[in-house]
Amino acid sequence: MAELLPRLAVDVTRGALDPVALFSGAASALHLEIGFGGGERLIARAAAAREAGFIGCEPFVNGMAKALAGAEEHELTNLRLHNGDARDLLRTLPDACLDSAELLYPDPWPKRRQKKRRIVSDAFIAELARVLKPGAPWRFASDIDDYVGWTLAHVARSRDFVWRAECPADFLDAYPDWAPTRYEEKARREGRTSAYLTFVRT
Repeated sequence: MAELLPRLAVDVTRGALDPVALFSGAASALHLEIGFGGGERLIARAAAAREAGFIGCEPFVNGMAKALAGAEEHELTNLRLHNGDARDLLRTLPDACLDSAELLYPDPWPKRRQKKRRIVSDAFIAELARVLKPGAPWRFASDIDDYVGWTLAHVARSRDFVWRAECPADFLDAYPDWAPTRYEEKARREGRTSAYLTFVRT
């Protein structure tokens, strides 16, 4: 945390970010993962595609520490991290710079009075649409049925994304390159199944 994080951290206090400068050169693609938990998926993806740039957002210290350990183990130079609210990062990104975005198992804030705290909102969707390239996918995974419905309702009233699911397998089956996170494995043990939604930027 003291040595590696300062080198990989994205500084959102300096205004607009330049992805080329962020990765010390042009990356073949730029991917964002919001809520990476222990970083298992983020580290695996960054290690498998070292020519691309990956940005991970996670507000919890334990998750950040695990991601840093993985980055050090795999000697990743194509990874940058934001230890805070992803919405602060989104505001600093230039238009149409992301090739994909993932929002994985966000805090459901299940109580009625808490739902206004959910990251998925009309404003969040509009900002995510701004930074994604046309045709880029936004993946959303959750084991909370109410949050899945909440997200679908918000996307349905957005002109910026389409949901192209045609059958149950399109949202009940995990993504082709998916590896279960520890959180997901815990949810399965407790009898909760997940939904894997993919929206496409229009």
